[in-house]
Amino acid sequence: MKIALVNPPWSFDGSIYFGCREPHLPLEYGYARALLTEAGHDAAIFDAQIDGIDTAEVQSRVAAYAPDMIVMTTAPSYLFWRCAPPELRVPLQTLAALDGLDAVTVAVGPHASSTPRIAVKKLGVDAGVQGECEEVLVKLAETPRDRWSKIAGLVRRDGDEIVVQGGPQAVDMTRLPALRWRPEIVQRHAHHHHRFDPALHGPGAEMEVSRGCPYHCTFCAKDNFRNSFRRRPVPVVARELDGLVNAGVEYVYFIDEIFLPDMQLLSGLAERKIKIQMPVAEKAKLADYVIDNAGDRAATDPLPPIPA
Repeated sequence: MKIALVNPPWSFDGSIYFGCREPHLPLEYGYARALLTEAGHDAAIFDAQIDGIDTAEVQSRVAAYAPDMIVMTTAPSYLFWRCAPPELRVPLQTLAALDGLDAVTVAVGPHASSTPRIAVKKLGVDAGVQGECEEVLVKLAETPRDRWSKIAGLVRRDGDEIVVQGGPQAVDMTRLPALRWRPEIVQRHAHHHHRFDPALHGPGAEMEVSRGCPYHCTFCAKDNFRNSFRRRPVPVVARELDGLVNAGVEYVYFIDEIFLPDMQLLSGLAERKIKIQMPVAEKAKLADYVIDNAGDRAATDPLPPIPA
């Protein structure tokens, strides 16, 4: 099956959206493409925001690809699933432009997770994914439509009805590979998220080492998606980080809900010529951890060296 993973040409004119409006690496699509490819499918990312193209060009590129399935996200990247644009104007416009293509349409993102029936109804898609989408997209690609009722976490059309199957899904983080981005994509990513100190030199990037959070603050929307705390294997994180460093990245922002530190990871970060940042609330936890565990550094295995 051919799957088009579409990040629309985000525009925030007249929006009350308060998040960062710069393009960011679409981590969820990177993982999904890797898992779909591993399963024998042909998956391609069409990132209109980072490519700087309009809806007409998106339509032209996706039509030339001739997909069997079109996946549309309702937030610019995983980084903003927690504070997504409240309106669906841009995904709706992009789906309308792609309407003439003979492909199944699937929505991913926070809207299908938080308000599944309304999101699928308003977007007019065939299905939506509740929670993390990577493994569900593989199941969708491998399952005939008349058996979609077997897929947990799916919101699907059944005649005039919209059926919600189970709740938000959580991915097995040990299955997510080290992401590799084309050099031109990395070089185009000039934005350093939440960095305000010096003049910027070289591209920035986003990564994650974990998902979810073990805490239950009443103000947080994490229960709708990315809830249970899970870590990626440190060697996988190291390979992804080294690929970014070798591509010229000088700054990495970790998008984790909560950056619970790991001394092996912290030692490896300190050895690399890279500047890092994480959500502000996590910095105090990280500083306390490093001070409390500084004596353990010699007893930990370092990250693998950066390959030549």
